[in-house]
Amino acid sequence: MKITATAPMRVDLAGGTLDIYPLYVFEGGAYTINAAIGIRSRVVLETRNDPKIIIYSRDLDIELSAPDVNKLRPEGPLDLIARAVKYYRPAAGLTITTENNIPKGSGLGASSTLLMALSHALIRLSGQRPDKEEVIDIGANIEAQSIKVPTGKQDYYPASYGGINAIWFGIDGVKRSSIDVPGGFTQELEERTVLSFVGAPRFSGATNWNMMKAYIDNQSQTVANIRRIKQTALKMKGVLEQGRFHALAHLLREEWRNRKNLAPGVTNPQIDGIMAAIEKEGALAGKLCGAGGGGCMVTLTRKGAKARVERYLQKAGIVVLPFKIERRGAIARVEK
Repeated sequence: MKITATAPMRVDLAGGTLDIYPLYVFEGGAYTINAAIGIRSRVVLETRNDPKIIIYSRDLDIELSAPDVNKLRPEGPLDLIARAVKYYRPAAGLTITTENNIPKGSGLGASSTLLMALSHALIRLSGQRPDKEEVIDIGANIEAQSIKVPTGKQDYYPASYGGINAIWFGIDGVKRSSIDVPGGFTQELEERTVLSFVGAPRFSGATNWNMMKAYIDNQSQTVANIRRIKQTALKMKGVLEQGRFHALAHLLREEWRNRKNLAPGVTNPQIDGIMAAIEKEGALAGKLCGAGGGGCMVTLTRKGAKARVERYLQKAGIVVLPFKIERRGAIARVEK
């Protein structure tokens, strides 16, 4: 049997970091706003005639293998994948091939997205239908176990559901709703949004931990900025529902202004210089995806200025990635 599963990555627009437990509890609940994009993680499972487990990452060109699932040792770059395989305990031997076609450290939630694709594939292999909320809860715990620092849950929702998401992290649990934007607004977003890879990889877990620690230590600037970010996300939900592009750009700029002062390393002079330069080419607002410090940048542009901004970035040696809102979440297809 062969199962191919894919899941979309995401851009986070507002409210990131507040998805990390127990930060949102301290703040009495908070929204995170993100959108699934058309860059997808891919996993292929192929059953074997022996109990051997072989995991191969096509983009990293790394392989991990074991005589059977009991002897599979989570370690190295494939630790997260191995932990998921051990949790779901496939009844048959497997050859697992994974693929993320983006630069490492993108800030697009690639590892979480790959985990969702793999989880959906392993559940389908068992003959079951995935319960999305249960898969998300398990995935978040497996990832925290792997990286050994607190981790947020926002990445799993666009990977599982697709679309533009408003995710409420509250005392009574997590509730996701799809933001239904007015007709034509999705197309406007796609025509006026630039996604680019602006810097070297970084370990987002450590950056998130620094932010959380500063909050717990009651550092006044961090606490104030976290609370401003919470309010920005709440306002952004309404602006998206109304389809107000310039108001969205204003809030994205506001989000980044508060986020870059959360902790050292969220931005740097090179990134600040890039953002300042593309404003002259027609950029309205931008922010780094994920925890910052490098990775991908999402930029909203003036009408008709997207191509000009992209050309400037490409001439500066910056990789421009395709941007498209992805309406579908994780998909797992079975081939006999």
